[in-house]
Amino acid sequence: MPPAGETFFDREADAVAVDVYTQPADAVEAAPDHWRQRLKFLGPGIIISASIVGSGEIILTASLGAAVGFSMLWWVLLSCWSKSIVQASLAKYIVLSGDTYLRALNRIPGKLPGPKGKVSWPVLIGLIAFFPAFTGLGGLIGGAGQALLLLFPDIPDLAAVAGLTAIIAILLRSGQYQHLEKIMLLLVFVFTLLTITCFVLMQSTVYAVQWRDISQGFEFQFSSQYAVLALAAYGYTGVNSGEISSYTYWCIEKGYPARIGRNDGSQEWLNRAKGWLGILHLDILITLVLLTCATIPFYFLGAGILHQLGEVPSGHQTIVILSQMFTETMGPWSLWIFAVGAFCILFSSCIAGVAAGGRYIPDYLIELGFLPRHRIDVRRSIIRYYGMTVPFIALLLYAGFQQPVLMISIAACFGALMLPIQCGITIYLQTKRLPKALLPGKFTQLFLWLTFIFQTVMAGLVLYFVIL
Repeated sequence: MPPAGETFFDREADAVAVDVYTQPADAVEAAPDHWRQRLKFLGPGIIISASIVGSGEIILTASLGAAVGFSMLWWVLLSCWSKSIVQASLAKYIVLSGDTYLRALNRIPGKLPGPKGKVSWPVLIGLIAFFPAFTGLGGLIGGAGQALLLLFPDIPDLAAVAGLTAIIAILLRSGQYQHLEKIMLLLVFVFTLLTITCFVLMQSTVYAVQWRDISQGFEFQFSSQYAVLALAAYGYTGVNSGEISSYTYWCIEKGYPARIGRNDGSQEWLNRAKGWLGILHLDILITLVLLTCATIPFYFLGAGILHQLGEVPSGHQTIVILSQMFTETMGPWSLWIFAVGAFCILFSSCIAGVAAGGRYIPDYLIELGFLPRHRIDVRRSIIRYYGMTVPFIALLLYAGFQQPVLMISIAACFGALMLPIQCGITIYLQTKRLPKALLPGKFTQLFLWLTFIFQTVMAGLVLYFVIL
């Protein structure tokens, strides 16, 4: 906790998000009470849903189902639900403290030499994460391009991916959260509706999921033969480490910290904080429902259809093989349904992933000492130019690999390694820096510790199966 009598924002270095990010100082206001008014302040979860329900679901989750059948349903559900507690806890710290994500990381003990002075070790580790993240983004764009080819087969593969890359760069040129939110809202609605509809239609075919299939999924089997694929699915299904951190930036840009304001120790501040935390938790709950509704049907489709056909997606045929989840049960006419749904899922993930990545760069420059905190104009320019250039880096990586499953698996496995670090940091920040009146309950603290232990074991398995 800060020294006695000192709030989070007494020092200039602490005034990051509230004073100089996106919101004016007079933005402080109480959270609305009526549910219709509260809905207006939801939105960060929509963008995260667009990123979450993407490669992990349509490619990794469906591929895992194709490989092992229904036996790892429990694993997929665990992957969906176990990380939301970290998402909620870290976002809670961010909106209450006014820190940005990287400012929070730089508060962790253990300083290492940096280019302009000492920085905390998680900040430097985070820089390494950009390299596998670019690889995963290349797999996403490549998968979206392959989905487009199902609708327009005469277009060359790389030409389709290059076209999508240019569109992403144009969409993100403005760098404005409000525009992005509207795009994501449409795409999230489209792919969620199509996924659920196709799963319901599958139930009228010979591939319908039976209760015995579901019960088999809770026998807690783990296939060591497909351990890498399973670990990659865990790393990318539900909220992964990158999405947990990027969610905090969307919360800032939505204005949660600014509306709560500085902690002056008053009852008014505490009431505001509790009100906005309620909206934050509702936003996260909606995210959890959306990702579950879009994840489980894809696992069922992969396990119920592709597993029986003996098809496991890979290489240039990844999306073509995945399309059999629909065409084998509903006929060739359903190809367009899958193509549109797959495109929406993967393309929206590309947009959300690139947009989120741009939010890190200014903060890195600030924490490393290259950029003053008050230069909002520079921050916005960096976000805009990042969105215009990074998609082309991902395009070059896809041109070199042309293996969407492999590329996404690389990013997912690295993400699994980052999860316990992120969870441990969240536990530290909550324990040491939150006001006592807003500390999590004992159940939440226990759940966080259990999650930390489980994710540490998962990281160890990644090192064992992938590296050793």
